[in-house]
Amino acid sequence: MLEVRCNAGLAKGPTGQYLSCLPPRKSRSGPTSAKTQPIEKRQVWESWKRIRTGGKGVGVDGLTIAEVDHDPGQYLYPVWNRLASGSYQPPAVREKSIPKGNGKERKLGIPTILDRVAQQVIRAELEPLLEPLFHADSYGYRPGRSAHDALAKCVQRTRSKRYVIDLDIKAFFDTIDHEKLMEMLARHTDKQHILLYCRRWLQAQTMKPQGELVDRTEGTPQGGVISPLLANLYLHEAFDRWMSQRFPRIEFERYADDIVIHASSQEQCEMLLMCIKKRLGEYKLTLSAEKTKTVYCWDDRIAPRSRDEIAQEFDFLGFTFKPRYLSRKDGGGCFWGFWPGISAKSRQRIGSELRDLAFHAWQELSLREMAKRLAPRIRGWLGYFSRYSPREIAPVMDQLNARLIKWVRRKFQFQTVEFARAWLLRIGERQPSLFFHWSKGFGVGQCLFRRAV
Repeated sequence: MLEVRCNAGLAKGPTGQYLSCLPPRKSRSGPTSAKTQPIEKRQVWESWKRIRTGGKGVGVDGLTIAEVDHDPGQYLYPVWNRLASGSYQPPAVREKSIPKGNGKERKLGIPTILDRVAQQVIRAELEPLLEPLFHADSYGYRPGRSAHDALAKCVQRTRSKRYVIDLDIKAFFDTIDHEKLMEMLARHTDKQHILLYCRRWLQAQTMKPQGELVDRTEGTPQGGVISPLLANLYLHEAFDRWMSQRFPRIEFERYADDIVIHASSQEQCEMLLMCIKKRLGEYKLTLSAEKTKTVYCWDDRIAPRSRDEIAQEFDFLGFTFKPRYLSRKDGGGCFWGFWPGISAKSRQRIGSELRDLAFHAWQELSLREMAKRLAPRIRGWLGYFSRYSPREIAPVMDQLNARLIKWVRRKFQFQTVEFARAWLLRIGERQPSLFFHWSKGFGVGQCLFRRAV
């Protein structure tokens, strides 16, 4: 066990969880002077503590977080031993497809739990070296930065610049050039163990759903712990740094491979697109002709143009930016503003999640237990999408209420939907904060009012 081999001072509480992380005791496996890589046991332990609170996806070995947590030393000690000796070889990455909003699929790569721990060891060491280099307008997968930060900056800039380039890189994560990425890494670190393991993770095989193992000669799998950091470095060199040097007055926001560029005219957009296309081609990246477009951001201060002539909306981080009829905060009437609201793709995705949950079949739960079970998801949806144009998420919350009515009818054997709705409406009037979305103004009564008007 890890607490015997490398963390003997570690105490467990009554639930079997570790209460502290004391310095590891000298290893019983003998002296570690023969280890060729400067990786300590504590690094592995700290990485495990972070991984165990993250995603629960299972890799090709079928090992779960719960199994590792039951006896961490059995699993984590070999990870450290191989990392420190230079013999660690990452297992294949399990390929998993998830649906995208356009009807296509995005392929994720799910590493094993232990491989995630190993990746986190290297990421924790590499990130402080790269983070100071990154551009101020790069927001994705960076500490202290969020999608809401990128959205706020985009809102601010669309008010002053009338044109936007909605940039889409075709299959970015799947087309990263390995040799170019390793050259970039070598320019920023001379730590050989980082270079060694990053190359091995880039070249790790992929296991297809049918069980076939496929070699990977380009790209880095979405879903890996180290992948977002490597992808940020690649686009920093290929795009961010080049933009700041070549076009220092052109503003943009980048979240991973989602990029929005602000311009003053349609002609400037065309010039920028031509230069960017050439630049990305040098890094074996291609713009999607279908998704990349120039957008006209009009509001009540300027006249609209024909939608056949130029697009007037774009999607960014789950929101659709477009002209909207807005109310002034001071109550002084309404105006047309270019403003974000939850996108149709995001509403569709949440609706699909609700259908997949099929919680109308959770008949063993009480109403309060149901509210507690659903609260984390609802809190996440509203916390993110109600930041801008909160009323536009109402149709999704209405779907949620409709499914709650279906659950009530089944559980309490109401003869009609109307009886079940009336019963749930009375509950909402007595306990308006029982469900999280009810407390935010999306109760059953509000749903009925919206339908009536």
